[in-house]
Amino acid sequence: MDLLRFITAGSVDDGKSTLIGRLLYDSKNILIDQLEALEKQTKNKAAGEIDLALLTDGLRAEREQGITIDVAYRYFSTPKRKFIIADAPGHVQYTRNMITGASNSNLIIILIDARQGVVEQTRRHSIIASLLKIPHVVVAINKMDLVEYDQQRYNDIVIDYSAVAKQLGLEEVTYVPISALNGDNIVDRSTHMNWYEGPSLLEFLEEVPLQNDINLSTARFQVQLVIRPQTADLHDYRGYAGKVNSGVYKKGDQVTILPQQLPATISKLEIAGKEVEEVFAPQSAVIHLNEDIDISRGDSIVLSHQQPNVSNELEVLLCWLDEKPLQPGNKYLLQHNSRLVRAMVRNLAFKLDVNSLEEQPVEGGVKLNEVVKATIKTASPLVFDAYDQLPLNGTAILIDETSNSTVAAVLFKQSLS
Repeated sequence: MDLLRFITAGSVDDGKSTLIGRLLYDSKNILIDQLEALEKQTKNKAAGEIDLALLTDGLRAEREQGITIDVAYRYFSTPKRKFIIADAPGHVQYTRNMITGASNSNLIIILIDARQGVVEQTRRHSIIASLLKIPHVVVAINKMDLVEYDQQRYNDIVIDYSAVAKQLGLEEVTYVPISALNGDNIVDRSTHMNWYEGPSLLEFLEEVPLQNDINLSTARFQVQLVIRPQTADLHDYRGYAGKVNSGVYKKGDQVTILPQQLPATISKLEIAGKEVEEVFAPQSAVIHLNEDIDISRGDSIVLSHQQPNVSNELEVLLCWLDEKPLQPGNKYLLQHNSRLVRAMVRNLAFKLDVNSLEEQPVEGGVKLNEVVKATIKTASPLVFDAYDQLPLNGTAILIDETSNSTVAAVLFKQSLS
């Protein structure tokens, strides 16, 4: 069975946590002891209904205030597919949490309150989905029960959001009218909206194709561990373990080790200790080369005819995640997959207004949740691709050296050298 990672996003009180709770509840993915705990914790017991939002709102502050603060992950499965759900906060000040949850998602569900329509947070989350190149977008128009399941209201919101999607270049957008509270069109199709002829939300999640989300044409492999057992049985064994981020590697392929620019040939490939003729994304594998080369963690093995960018000066889009503002000249650690290098943020070209996509001047440093175009200088060369061409090899994070906290999400644009 394949795995679909998706995130829910929307404004405060749009029903994200309730939607996830309803998905788990109606698909029978809640254990009996969890159900009993929910019944005890539900405040409004007089109504005889369980507060399904409590399934994901795990922090005490979340339960007391009725809001989502941290990203909550939930796992469930159906006979057709496995799922990992990220429930992201709706508040503006927690936009950084939403970016964290969205960074590994194949699909985003953007909730819209049928009474409110497209609002500022809808645009903000849609822009983030566009920047992160999330392949599939589902617009779930929630609380249809509060507008008496009105088809015209649904149509108006579809028209409004279609204009947003066109501006942002979101191509695969699916619209589903739902009521998370009552379970309309969540797992089973609603009897209240016979005018809607599409699938329920779960039906769509089970069927959305994922095979095109994996790039099998451009080969990228970054070494995570050099395996040298040096035992009597494996005296000459030297393998390079890691994950195939994209593409296909075959025995006999001519490869280049980067950033050293060393040529080599693949002599053997292994998966789970067994020799194979080829490996492909997203498999974890061990690559053997025909020569003993000085290769370390973070080095890349690429096909010689498919060269990525190699540079220590990078043009990036940077989303700032720290309370302390970013100032040009600040030094950080840059983590790019398994490669860790020292880095400095240099000139800040402009700030991107996440509501209008307008470019604005940067004044007084970069504040929390702001997105800027910047230049990053690294102490040693980085092997990367532009994010819009190969997302898995086009992202990184900046880490504060003193606190070890993540302070920025980075999307590579192109090399400057």
